[in-house]
Amino acid sequence: MEKRRNPVRTTDGGPQIAERFHPRVDANLPVKVLLKGRSVMVRARDVSMAGLFLMAHPADTARELTIAVPLPGDREIVTTCQIRRREVDGVALEFGELDWDDLIALARYLHPRLP
Repeated sequence: MEKRRNPVRTTDGGPQIAERFHPRVDANLPVKVLLKGRSVMVRARDVSMAGLFLMAHPADTARELTIAVPLPGDREIVTTCQIRRREVDGVALEFGELDWDDLIALARYLHPRLP
């Protein structure tokens, strides 16, 4: 699979080139961030097979988040994600381990939305 270069913005607004194996698609998906004893509803700006951009600002000390993503007309994906980048409008998350059923459901969601 060919790597794609996509420009991303750093927290100081400067451009940074990131290597992406999976194209991102625009999304306005609801995402539940699972915290100790409660969940918080936020939105995903975009999503790929590798992760998503969460329109939220977790604590600066947080390095990972557990999220639940209910895919429209399909299953809910629950996984722990690593915070890979922080920006002014949210954080970029990389999915942790997804089982085959989650991967297939995510592919079903993404496929018709790919350019």
